[in-house]
Amino acid sequence: MVIGGAEDKLRNKVILTRFIQLAGGDQARIVVISTASSLGEAATDLYRQLFSQLGANVVSGLRPLTREEANDPSMATALEDATGIFLTGGNQLRLSSVVGGTKLGAAILAAHERGVVVAGTSAGASAVSTHMVAFGASGATPKHRMVQISAGLGLLKGVVVDQHFEQRTRLGRLLAVVAQSPSLVGLGLDEDTAAIVDAGQTLEVIGKGAVTIVDGSQVVTDAFNTKGYRPMMVSGAILHSLPAGQRFDLTARRLLTPVEQAPEKKERIRTRATAEVRRMAREIAIEGVDSLALERQRRRAKTQREASE
Repeated sequence: MVIGGAEDKLRNKVILTRFIQLAGGDQARIVVISTASSLGEAATDLYRQLFSQLGANVVSGLRPLTREEANDPSMATALEDATGIFLTGGNQLRLSSVVGGTKLGAAILAAHERGVVVAGTSAGASAVSTHMVAFGASGATPKHRMVQISAGLGLLKGVVVDQHFEQRTRLGRLLAVVAQSPSLVGLGLDEDTAAIVDAGQTLEVIGKGAVTIVDGSQVVTDAFNTKGYRPMMVSGAILHSLPAGQRFDLTARRLLTPVEQAPEKKERIRTRATAEVRRMAREIAIEGVDSLALERQRRRAKTQREASE
């Protein structure tokens, strides 16, 4: 379950609710892995609160920050009874470089193989595939060297995932990746939007936005001749823009019969914790857009607190 980031945490929580349902509902045992996040244990605590409110039976957290910690046998043991694993947003390169190829990384793969639902939001979504967008530039035009690819955690094969897709104008870099590696299917996930991929490689879209699928099987490109950071020619790429309810066969690369959508409930839950959840949701949403943005925000908040003391 790959999520484009900034999923609704305040109202109907459609995506997070679906995750808990897939993980077993009131029998769900969730492990939140927050290695990617720069917010520390606060990110784990936020999702622990949200998943508990949604009825999960047990919610625990893991946050290895070094490969030594990720190789601790206790990390793998913590996943043995899990029915759902949730990878937070933040920095996907931190997640893959700390967890990939460790005992924890192997335990995530083993859990996925035995049917545990694995969800990743934002950076966590990028990291679940075999080929991962490590970082890159925004823009609608594909250009040479505008994106860096590295190895992800390896759960989704033959797919490359990008997130905050519409909001951060990432079509160009996804086109560039697929043009250079046409065997991959590109998935661009809008915010508050998720793609659920089942064991048969059928993808279902849920959430507010759309999933953009880039099929490069018929692409023609001059990417191998392009120098520097110049625009590359990409022709013949097949684009699909799929809103909620649409389904797609990732193996055959074709559209399937959509899922019938139930009417959306217009419900807003107000609690004393809403203000804190809203603040944390904003901080989580801006992770990855600019490595300095969160730090600037924290400095402003600290200055304001000191001024009021």
